[in-house]
Amino acid sequence: MTARFTRRTTAPHTRLAAVGAIAVAGTLVLTACGDQTDKSGGSDSSSSSSSAPLASKLPADIRKAGVIQVGSDIAYPPVEYMESGKAVGIDPDIADALGKQLGVTFKFQNGKFDNLIVGLQAKRFQVLMSAMNDTKDRQDGINSDTGKKVGDGVDFVDYFTAGTSILVQKGNPKGIKSLDDLCGKVVALQKGTTSEGIAKTQSKKCTTDGKKAIDLQTFDTDPEALLRLKQGASVADLNDFPVAAYNAKTSSSGKDFEVVGDQIEAGPYGIAVSKENTQLRDALQAALAAIMKNGEYTKILQKWNVTDGAVTEAKINGGS
Repeated sequence: MTARFTRRTTAPHTRLAAVGAIAVAGTLVLTACGDQTDKSGGSDSSSSSSSAPLASKLPADIRKAGVIQVGSDIAYPPVEYMESGKAVGIDPDIADALGKQLGVTFKFQNGKFDNLIVGLQAKRFQVLMSAMNDTKDRQDGINSDTGKKVGDGVDFVDYFTAGTSILVQKGNPKGIKSLDDLCGKVVALQKGTTSEGIAKTQSKKCTTDGKKAIDLQTFDTDPEALLRLKQGASVADLNDFPVAAYNAKTSSSGKDFEVVGDQIEAGPYGIAVSKENTQLRDALQAALAAIMKNGEYTKILQKWNVTDGAVTEAKINGGS
């Protein structure tokens, strides 16, 4: 899950590629992968660890297994979604390129977004790639709603930048132009995401300004929230800009939705790794730096028309 922490804190407004440029092969996952039943999709790596240039940087057990288990909410096109039983999109393509450097295959496993960090801490996954924003709260294991410590936190290797966008019905029948226009209205979005945090903060602002709070409806997956918007049961959905733009372009051939306003709180997506697994974290950082240098990273972003979201440095914990 912009994720998406959508997944996705405060940074300057930015824009990625134009909405029309986001269109890529595939269809909106309102039906195609809304059930998220496939648990074994993944990206294949053709390199063996013996020939991969950075294989020696990996922990010995991962190098021996030849696989990195990736937790992801695979219903967030174009970042990650299911096609013909396989995880495809920006994240799987980047994972494949990293795998060639490290001599391993990144195997994507499907899960609910708000349970991914728990799964990482329980060692169900070794990394998370799910349009997940690198935030200070996530790094420190803080529940953003309560401010309380809920875990050890995670480390991030930052690989992309995106902000949250407002998605409305085609033609914008409710005249939504900014977050302020959502006061007193029904908004549907995916729970456990940065977008949910943005909506809750805005709702408090609404009441402070003497307006009605947002009627916030949250769902396990973004396709569920999109369906509510499509049916007219909500006035808007908040999600990552690449995802919002993709949905606006592809759902019913562009007849269902449109994006309004500027991006909100643009920040980095990060590959999440357990804090105790610093060797794996550093290996991923080295691999990311390598594909930036050899041009593979740029080619992937060009393929998905999201080059404006490129980062120029493989930072660790660059979010705030």
